[in-house]
Amino acid sequence: MLVFIKSAIRFATIFLFGSTGETITEKSGHLNLGTPGIMCLGALGGCIGASLYMESLGINAEIINQTEQVAAAAANINGFAAILLCILFAMIFAGAGGLIYGFLTITLRCNQNVTGLAITTFGAGITNFFINYVDRSGFNYLAAKFTAPISGSDDWFSTIFLSHGALVYTAIVLALVVAFVFKKTRVGLNLTAIGENPATADAAGINVTGYKYTSCVLGGAIAGLGGLFYIMDYLYGSWEYAMEDLGWLAVALVIFSVWKPNWGILGSILFGAFYIMPSYVDVSFAAKELIKMVPYVATILILIFTSILNRRESQPPAALGLSYFREER
Repeated sequence: MLVFIKSAIRFATIFLFGSTGETITEKSGHLNLGTPGIMCLGALGGCIGASLYMESLGINAEIINQTEQVAAAAANINGFAAILLCILFAMIFAGAGGLIYGFLTITLRCNQNVTGLAITTFGAGITNFFINYVDRSGFNYLAAKFTAPISGSDDWFSTIFLSHGALVYTAIVLALVVAFVFKKTRVGLNLTAIGENPATADAAGINVTGYKYTSCVLGGAIAGLGGLFYIMDYLYGSWEYAMEDLGWLAVALVIFSVWKPNWGILGSILFGAFYIMPSYVDVSFAAKELIKMVPYVATILILIFTSILNRRESQPPAALGLSYFREER
C-alpha cells in the first residue's frame, strides 16, 4: 500500500504541473486546449537542455558503450545545475507554445478552442519528430538526480512524504503559491477580474492585454514542467508517446478542482491513483481501461454537481473562451 501511495503522488506531479499552468491561463478567460501539446514541448525542451548538459561533460552517443569513461564523467554531474538547466529549457519551449497560443487568440482573436487543438497537434507532432534526434545518452545518470529523495528511510512517513524528487515538491509549492496569488494579491485579483469581465477590468485601468499574454506564457511554461517531470523523473530519461493523453487529464483536473490550484493537489493524487491502479490490481484488460476512465467520469460528475449548485466560486471564469474586443467595450 505504501508503494502504491508513493507512486500515486509521484505520478500526480504530471497532472499538477499541467493543471496549475492551465488554471493560470483560464483565469484570464482563455481556454487553452493546447496544454497537452505544450506539455510535450516542455518535455522536448527539457530533453534538449539535458542533452546539452551531458554533452558538456563529454557524454554522448560515441562513448556511451564505454562504461568506465561514462561513469567517470557522470560522477561530475552537478544535480542542482543540471535540474535548473532542464527546467529553464522546458519552460522556454513550453512558454513559446503558450506565446503562440496567446498571439493567435489575443492579438489575432482566433477561436480559442480551434487554436488550442491546433497547438496540441503541433506540440505533440513536433515533439514526437524531434525527440528522435535528441542525444539521450546517459540520461539515466541525470535522471538519478531528478529522482533523488530527501530521505532514504523506509518508515511509512518517509516513504509517503520524503521519498520523492525535487520536482514533486516544486509542483506542490507552485500550486500553493498560485492559489495564494489568486486570492490574496492585487495581481491575482486583477487577473480574476479580467477572466470575469475584461471590459470592466479595462475600464478600471487594468492592462488586459498584458495580463492575458503573461498568463498564457507563464501558464504554458509551468504546464511544460509536467512534460519534463514525465521524461526525466517518471520514465527515468526514456520516452513514450503517452504524453498527450496525460495532458488531457491535466485539463480535466482544472475542472475537477473547480479552478483552485490548492484543491488540485489532492485531485491530482486521486487522478494519479486511478491511472496507475491497473498496474497494482489483477483485473482484465477491459477492466483496466475502465479504471483509467474514472477521472474523466469524476470530472463530468463535478461539472454536473457544480452546475446544479450554481455557486459563483465553483464556476469557471465568466469570460472563459470569449475573445475580447476593446472597441466593443
